[in-house]
Amino acid sequence: MFPVMEEDVAVAVRFERPEQKIGNVVAFSARRNAVRCSTCQQQPFCMPPRLNPEDMARVNAIVGSTRHVRRGEILYREADAFESIYAVRVGSFKTVIVHRDGLEHVTGFHLAGDTLGLDGVSADVHTCDAIALEDSIVCVIAFGLLAKVCRDVEPMQHHVHRMMSGEIVRKESLLMQFGTMSAEQRVAALLLDLSQRFKARGYSASEFNLRMTREEIGSYLGMKLETVSRMFSRLHDEGLIDSSGKQITILDMDGLKRL
Repeated sequence: MFPVMEEDVAVAVRFERPEQKIGNVVAFSARRNAVRCSTCQQQPFCMPPRLNPEDMARVNAIVGSTRHVRRGEILYREADAFESIYAVRVGSFKTVIVHRDGLEHVTGFHLAGDTLGLDGVSADVHTCDAIALEDSIVCVIAFGLLAKVCRDVEPMQHHVHRMMSGEIVRKESLLMQFGTMSAEQRVAALLLDLSQRFKARGYSASEFNLRMTREEIGSYLGMKLETVSRMFSRLHDEGLIDSSGKQITILDMDGLKRL
């Protein structure tokens, strides 16, 4: 789904000992491949704009390591202790709630530049599972250290608050729309949402791969697999999209929005 930069496939950092203190945050030394927010292509989504060098150094200091998560592997589970948040550097994830009967309900799809784990802030435990939809890399950020930086760096505090509220507003907006939409409109709304998010990341708004399965889409939209497949076929027949496997091409963006 995303071009992989040489920097992004570096081996995860292993920190050995505190090296220096920057503000109120202890920075760590690494053997190699230090994680640098300042050079990451996802920086516009994870970081506030125009941080001064000192504040940028503080933020760099709290990114403890990168973690490689293979397709289908779990980043964290429901009821795991909340200690860190995770910035998706490469790849994509789904978040899932498992009901008592064992059925899974997909609660979200998360792309490179998104942040995972904030669900654990309120109760100090995670409320869902986060599972990689493809081979992915995340930056691990200790929440306690992030909180300290936010107290010292006002733009970072504002950015974290805006990031949390923005995700809540986006999800609530989609849920409200889904509650009043037909099956065809729900699929169209999902495609438009993904299109906007890809465009914001500098990728094509009209051509992209769906890393999630049709079944996972159905779980997210509250639809059966057969209905999802039928809606994709209908959108194709109406000349709004072209789909080949997981490759999606939006042929008529305005028509999709008019549904």
